[in-house]
Formats: sequence, structure tokens, C-alpha cells
Amino acid sequence: MKYYSYEHFAKDTNSLIKQVKDYNPHAIVAIARGGLTLAHAMAEGLKIRNVQTLRTELYDEQDKRSCITLEGTCEFDNVKRVLVVDDIADSGETLDAVMQSLACGNSEIEFKSATLFYKKTSVYEPHFWINEANDWIEFFWEKDFKS
Repeated sequence: MKYYSYEHFAKDTNSLIKQVKDYNPHAIVAIARGGLTLAHAMAEGLKIRNVQTLRTELYDEQDKRSCITLEGTCEFDNVKRVLVVDDIADSGETLDAVMQSLACGNSEIEFKSATLFYKKTSVYEPHFWINEANDWIEFFWEKDFKS
């Protein structure tokens, strides 16, 4: 297990913002819960106010469920480019399901994805990512605020 600190998060998020800047997204979709902290920080850095969320569940702690659940909807009025944000592409099943779901019925919108971490064994590779993950990542927002 690898601990991922706020200091690393701040540095990596700024690097991810630089990667994404030329894409010029009009909106951000955060995958809850892992993508919420990153989406907020990226929205600030990219000056995007249109931040929406979808909730997915594939893991209970470190145990993977047999199937993914996806809840929520997004509104994309006058939006042409959307950045989908999550903390990690681990198995890739979450990002793959979300990207397919968003593309269905929104063919006029370009969707791209961004994560802090990507595992090479993932079934889905994000368009933008910073770190290759070889171990379970324990993010500061998962550890530092527990009582």
C-alpha cells in the first residue's frame, strides 16, 4: 500500500491541469467519490464552473464487487467538450462504464478522461494521467480525515 500525500496531489494536479489545458473542456464530470477532490482542484485551475458528478461503486475498501453501479445524470446544454475525472484507473471498469454511458446519446460532445494514477493492467487508459500505479494507493483524503 502506498500513501499519497496532499503535497504530491498538489504537484500532480498542477501537472494534470497543464496536460488538459489545450483540450479546453467546457465542463467536468467527477466520478464520486474518488474523483471529487481532483475535479474540484482542476475546476479551479482551469476556471471551469460547470462541475457535475456521477456516483459509481465497484470497490468496498480493497474488495472488488462483481458488478458496477452507476447513479446520476448530467446536463450538457451548450457543452462541446467534457473532462471526466477520477482518482485512478485501476481495473478501468469504472471509467470505461462512465465513458460509454456519457457517450450514449451525446454523440455531439467530445468526452476525455483524466486521472492521477493509471495501472497498465487497466481495461481503459485515460486520455490524461500522471502516475503509473503498481500498488494499492491510499489517498490522503481517504486516510487523513478518519477519526
